[in-house]
Formats: sequence, C-alpha cells, structure tokens
Amino acid sequence: MPSTFKTLTLHDARRLIAAGEAKAEAIGVPYNLAVVDAGGNLISHVRMDGAWLGSIDIAINKAFTARAFDMATDDLAKMAQSGKPLFGIDSTNRDRIVIFGGGVPIRDGDTVIGAVGASGGTVDQDNEVVEAASRAFEAD
Repeated sequence: MPSTFKTLTLHDARRLIAAGEAKAEAIGVPYNLAVVDAGGNLISHVRMDGAWLGSIDIAINKAFTARAFDMATDDLAKMAQSGKPLFGIDSTNRDRIVIFGGGVPIRDGDTVIGAVGASGGTVDQDNEVVEAASRAFEAD
C-alpha cells in the first residue's frame, strides 16, 4: 500500500500567516511570519508593513528550526543553554538554528507536516503570535 506524504500547502500557509498577522495587529507590533513544509522548505513569508528587515531571516530560520527538530524553538532554547545536552547546536546547520522562542512545528496527529516562525517583538510576543498562528491550523 503506498504511503501518503503529508505536508503543509500554500493554502495552509496563508491561513497560518493570516492568523499570525491578526495577533500581531492586536498587540500592535509588525511581524515577519514564515511557514515551511514537512521538508523544512519555505512555503511562504510575509513581512508586515514596518516589520524589521533583520527579522526576515529570523522568522524563516525559526520555522526551519522548529521543523528540523520537531519542537518549539522555546523548548530547544532550554536544552541549548550552557551545561545542557544541546549546548552549541545554534552553530550547526550553516547557522540556521534559532534557540529562542517564536517557532513551532505544525502537526497532523503525531506527524509533523511543517512549521511556522514569527519574529518582530519580544520573545514572549513572538511566542504569542506563533501560537495564534498554529491554532489556526488546529481549528481546521
């Protein structure tokens, strides 16, 4: 029996980004939002008007990191501190690994099918925005 490969689609990415944008507008901070597919490849990125240029790569890399390790970047950050088992991981993968909050994997059941990343505010705000985005997928 052939297996079905599940991944986020452009339609899914647009829905995730729209939910993230709505949360960013609600907190009054312009954001960069990025969505990657099951292979960690960029599907879509949006830079809201006024969002920092420096946050473009951060949002994309947060999404990549969340997919590469199938965990929230906030959780990875805790494991990457000095003396912890993943210390130094942020210098791997051509420096694409982000070890602070704002990236979460998107799951279909137990299968990770992509991830979303957000950058533009404080880490707490980034977590709020990315969680709002991920809830848009869960609601479907």
